[in-house]
Amino acid sequence: MSAQKPSRWQGSDAAIRAVQVAFDVETSVLEAVRCAAFEDNISPSDQIRKILGLATASRPQRPRLTVTLTPVDYDVLGQKYGLNVEERLAIKERVTQELIQFTEQWEQQR
Repeated sequence: MSAQKPSRWQGSDAAIRAVQVAFDVETSVLEAVRCAAFEDNISPSDQIRKILGLATASRPQRPRLTVTLTPVDYDVLGQKYGLNVEERLAIKERVTQELIQFTEQWEQQR
C-alpha cells in the first residue's frame, strides 16, 4: 500500500528531480548576470534561465533577502539588540528594521 501525498506536495515531483548546477566563471560574467538580474528585478537564477531561453516562474516570487546566521551570529545580534539569543523572531524583526533604515539612508544619499 503506497501512502498518498498531501495535495500541497503534488507538484513537487519535478522539483525533486531538478539538479542545481554551479558555474565557475570570471568575475565579469558573475557581475554582468547579477546586474542584469537586478535591472530586470529577477533572481540571478532566473536571469541565467532567461539567457539560456528556458522557462521561468510565470508569477513573481515573494521578494526577500536571505542571509545565513550561525548561533554565534544570533548571540552577537541578541547582544546588539538587548534580546535573549533564543528570541530569534524578535531578532529577525530588529534586523528587518535595520535593513529598512539602511535603505532609507541609502536612498537619501543617491
